[in-house]
Amino acid sequence: MLAYFAGDRHNRRVVNSTDDWAQVKLQKQSDLIRLQKFLAQAGVASRRAGEALIRAGRVQVNGKTVDRMGVKISPDRDKVTVDGAAVPLPHQTHTYVIFNKPRYVLSTTKDEWGKRKTVFDLVRVKARVFPVGRLDFESEGLLLLTTDGDLAQKLTHPSYEHEREYEVLLNNAPDKTALRKWRAGGFMVDEKPVAPMNVEPLTPTGPGWLRIILKEGRKRHIREVARQLGFSVITLIRVRMGPLKLGKLKPGKWRYLSPREVDMLRHSIHTRPRTRKPAHLSSKKHKPRPPKGSER
Repeated sequence: MLAYFAGDRHNRRVVNSTDDWAQVKLQKQSDLIRLQKFLAQAGVASRRAGEALIRAGRVQVNGKTVDRMGVKISPDRDKVTVDGAAVPLPHQTHTYVIFNKPRYVLSTTKDEWGKRKTVFDLVRVKARVFPVGRLDFESEGLLLLTTDGDLAQKLTHPSYEHEREYEVLLNNAPDKTALRKWRAGGFMVDEKPVAPMNVEPLTPTGPGWLRIILKEGRKRHIREVARQLGFSVITLIRVRMGPLKLGKLKPGKWRYLSPREVDMLRHSIHTRPRTRKPAHLSSKKHKPRPPKGSER
C-alpha cells in the first residue's frame, strides 16, 4: 500500500488510502476562494466592483489577465495584481466608519463632473474604505464605510433582508388611505414592484413626518413611491442600517465603529432569514384527494 505525506512541514501526517488522499484534495480545494471575494476581503473594492474590475481586464493572477467570472484562487499560493499593483493578503482586521452624510454630498468615491463634494472630502482615513450602499445626493444620514467587502456585500444583498430605517418629511401629511397603500407596496420602481414596507407617522416630530422601514433598496425608492402617491419628499434621513444606529452623530461628522457595533453587524450577516417558496412555485406535485365515499 502506498503512503503519502500530507500537510505542511510543521504538521505532516501519513495518508495510507485512496479515500484519505481524496479527502486531502478536497481540503486543498476548500482553501480556494472566488477572485472577486478575495478582492473584497483585501479591501480593494466591494464584491460587485471587483467583478467590474475583472470584466474590464484589470486583474491578473500569476501574470495572466483574468476577464471572466468563476475563477478561484488560493490566497496563499497565487499572486494577484490589479493594474499591475500587487494585492496584499486580506488583513484579519478591517476599518469600519459611520458617517452622517449631509445633504448635497455625493456618496460615491468621486464626482465625474469634478465640482461636487463627495464623502471622501469629509472623511479622512488612511484605509481604503468604500461606502456600503448609497444615499441620494439630496438625502442625508447614516452611511457606513469599510474595507470589509464581504460584509458590505451581505449587508446590501436583498436575500438577507437587512432593515433600513428612514425619517422622511413630506410636503403634506398622508391620510389613512395613502398610508395603507404605501404599506402594501406593489409600486413600480426600476420596472419592478416594491415589497411591502413599514410606514408610520412620526406624530411628536410634526405633521408630514414619517418613519419608513425597508428591507430592500432601489434607486430613489422612497422618493419615487411618494411621487406616485402624489407627495414630494422635502427631507430624507437614514437613521438605521440593520443593527447600526446613527444616534447623536452630527451632520458632516464621522467616527470609527466600536467593537460591539462591529460584532452586531457581523452577527446580522450570519442570520439569513429563511424564506418559503410560494405554493405555485413549489416543485412538489400534490395528488388531488378523492371525494368522500369513493374507493381508494
